[in-house]
Amino acid sequence: MLRISNKRLYSSASNLIKTPLYEAHIELGGKMVPYAGFEMPVLYKSQTHIESHNWVRSKVGLFDVSHMLQHKVTGTGARNLLQKITPIDLNTLPVNTSSLSVLLNENGGVIDDCIITKHGEDDYYMVTNAGCREKDVAFIKKELENFNDAKHETFESTLLAIQGPKAQEILQKFTNEDLSKIYFGQTKFINLSPISETIHLARSGYTGEDGFELSIPSSNAQESKQSLDFFKTLINEYPDVVKPIGLAARDSLRLEAGMCLYGHELTEEITPIEASLSWLIPKTRRESNNEFNGASKILGQLKDKSSFTHRRIGVSSKGPSPRDGNKIFSEDGSVEIGYITSGSPSPTLGGNVAQAYIDKKFKIGSNVKIEIRGKLRDGSIAKLPFVQSNLYKP
Repeated sequence: MLRISNKRLYSSASNLIKTPLYEAHIELGGKMVPYAGFEMPVLYKSQTHIESHNWVRSKVGLFDVSHMLQHKVTGTGARNLLQKITPIDLNTLPVNTSSLSVLLNENGGVIDDCIITKHGEDDYYMVTNAGCREKDVAFIKKELENFNDAKHETFESTLLAIQGPKAQEILQKFTNEDLSKIYFGQTKFINLSPISETIHLARSGYTGEDGFELSIPSSNAQESKQSLDFFKTLINEYPDVVKPIGLAARDSLRLEAGMCLYGHELTEEITPIEASLSWLIPKTRRESNNEFNGASKILGQLKDKSSFTHRRIGVSSKGPSPRDGNKIFSEDGSVEIGYITSGSPSPTLGGNVAQAYIDKKFKIGSNVKIEIRGKLRDGSIAKLPFVQSNLYKP
């Protein structure tokens, strides 16, 4: 898998980057919007946001996530580098298995969230967010100065997420690999008809539904055409099951599933503990080998819960949907107790769902007021996730 030429990715009319699937988005009537420097589909013609969302919950949605940045970290120092900049324990992660983690600054704040896959003791694959490309690379490059025996490089390819309860049924038609033997969090290099190159498959996703993420080589025109043809074939041959889905539904799906979005729930000022992601720091790294960035603050928060006042939690409401930045008050409206980080109407549940940082003194089930459009609206603190995930596990 090689780096794609920037010339091929950039539009002649603007500086927005086009993914290898751009042509299909236009043919399918995608409403294109600027997103993290890319031109991405937010919605497709003949689909409402609610229809797109519900389609993924019941059938199969295709998401072009080629804007995400893919990394290779290799060499005898690769593991030590990754365990310095994240709290993951790669000693206990099995080969061909992936895990969510976070890039940490020296104060324990989150530079970005990421998925790290272990392909070997000295061979790792990582995916980070599109909007953090430049700062992530700069951060890793700086940290790399202390690890002469590690090598880091980024590459571009078609990155396609196939999500929904019928994802395995559809994808199985294109491979002889028995997908039923690959569980959530596991990865494998497989052959996928009619693509000539081996592709990287991960049973993963960002919707709460079962599904896969495919990294398909697209380093030249021929490879790009193969990924484009595959995308179109999935839609054209199985129109009653498969539809392309845009950014709007991707956001509401992840919100219902209680998943974080960088720049909203996660920032460089917020630690994983405050973000209710304590599970990202395994027991082995709490007890030993804990010289990761920000370890002093993070481990201190784990031991002393009184050392921080707010934590990430859910909020449900009726009426106008809460949005990023809306203030949250106590039930009588007298005390400001937190703020919304992201919110949306919930197609699955009705009403609205949101994530927020709220004073820990206020428990799940507590009634609150949310300031929306200059008025205080009723809401309540809710447990995350709002919709239980349907992940494929043994």
